[in-house]
Amino acid sequence: MSRQQHRTTVYLSEKTVTHSEKMDLLVLPSILLIISTVHAFQYTELVQHVNSHQEEYVEALRDWVAIESDSSNVLKRPDLHRMMEVVAQKLRLMGGAVELVDIGEQELPDGQTLALPKVVTAKFGSDPNKYTVCIYGHVDVQPAKLEDGWATDPYNLTDINGNLYGRGASDNKAPVLAWIHAVEAYQALNIDLPVNVKFVIEGMEETGSNGLDAMILAQRDTFFTDVDYIIISDCGWLSRRPALTYGTRGNCYFYAEVEGPKQDLHSGVYGGTVIEPMTDLIGILDTLISPSGKILVPGIREAVAPLSDEEWKMYQDIQFDIENYKTKIGVNQLMYSNKVDLLAHMWRYPTVSIHGIEGAFSDPGTKTVIPAKVTAKFSIRQVPNMDPAMVKKQVTDYLHSVFTKRKSPNKLKVTMVIGAKPWLADTQHPLYEAGKAAVKRVFDMDPDLIREGGTIPIARTFQDVTGKSIIMMPIGGFDDGLHSQNEKMSRYNYIEGTKLFIAYLNEVSQIKKTSV
Repeated sequence: MSRQQHRTTVYLSEKTVTHSEKMDLLVLPSILLIISTVHAFQYTELVQHVNSHQEEYVEALRDWVAIESDSSNVLKRPDLHRMMEVVAQKLRLMGGAVELVDIGEQELPDGQTLALPKVVTAKFGSDPNKYTVCIYGHVDVQPAKLEDGWATDPYNLTDINGNLYGRGASDNKAPVLAWIHAVEAYQALNIDLPVNVKFVIEGMEETGSNGLDAMILAQRDTFFTDVDYIIISDCGWLSRRPALTYGTRGNCYFYAEVEGPKQDLHSGVYGGTVIEPMTDLIGILDTLISPSGKILVPGIREAVAPLSDEEWKMYQDIQFDIENYKTKIGVNQLMYSNKVDLLAHMWRYPTVSIHGIEGAFSDPGTKTVIPAKVTAKFSIRQVPNMDPAMVKKQVTDYLHSVFTKRKSPNKLKVTMVIGAKPWLADTQHPLYEAGKAAVKRVFDMDPDLIREGGTIPIARTFQDVTGKSIIMMPIGGFDDGLHSQNEKMSRYNYIEGTKLFIAYLNEVSQIKKTSV
């Protein structure tokens, strides 16, 4: 029922009627039945259309995967620009109102500038009586080379046993195409879209979404002004059960630099006479986290929102196989041995991860060097109710206090280079009820309600800038290997995911307005 139909129905039910009007209203149910039959959701026909066009959908994904849209490699920037043009053209051919939004330039470490890939926006439908949903996605990818350990050419989509292997297949090209194909299916059958649909598709997500925050802010009162809900499908299921995602962790990324001698030194000549920067650095890194995973920085754990009884029960009900999880990542022991503890520490507790040390000798062979300057790179995943600005202060103050106790003549510099906030949604929101209904229709089961351990900063940006409600609706599989070798999207998830998006657009149109 549209917004206007809903208002009309409420009006008829509340007005005072005469006897003759009562007689007229007796036929109203049959009239409404006829109307509802005419406008009934033609799910079966839409599903048949998807089934009969799945080979075309796979070929579309093959064409997109073939474009090496690696946003981290400046030499691939022409491919990235071409990728955005391909996306824009596909949406234009569907009759969308398409724009390629210039978001400026990127400054490179050497001071040169490089044009950022334009953001593609598109609009389908402008009926004021319908809700408007905005679908976000990205079409840039992580680096990939055959010699990295891929079994197939990462930029040639390869179908093996129903899995479509290729860089970007799952993250995020197939989900973007699935949304486009969902809209196309309605168009092909001349069925009105149940909601107005907008797209925001970017090309720099894998390197921090440069320029996107400013673009969203600039278009808050134009492109986003009539948007009711925002949908993100840049995530995956936890198991073979479909999932709806309602939270992500944020990320505070740090550099800790220790500098000593003016140049690298020979350990045989100078070892034992100088206080080595690497020793200092390893020493302070060891104070960040205990062997059992306890964060040792004062104030971090105290800021975390407590685990509620409701959350505990939700985690109990989630389908998750610990043994399969261990096998998948190749370990025989995890930090926690029960499902609830493991999921909680994966999703809603912070963690410290040490990622690497720049300046240290890391090539094959031996080198007896004392590095003059070494920089550790580590991150702390943010959760409610942590604040990145406070974490920056806590970590910086703590490391300097630890370093001072070492009485070292070397210099320590601590810098936070990323401060992304966590995102959390209300699972009782009608968007999630609509999601449950769509999953039930397509997969004949209830979805798991899950959180993401990783960070999708754009969700928090959308929330803070537009004030709109957001849902994450993944179609990627739990074993898709995002960012890894042999990334894939299963044909099943791709095709059934397209049906899910078709069903979800209809379910969103059924959400009742809270004020009439």
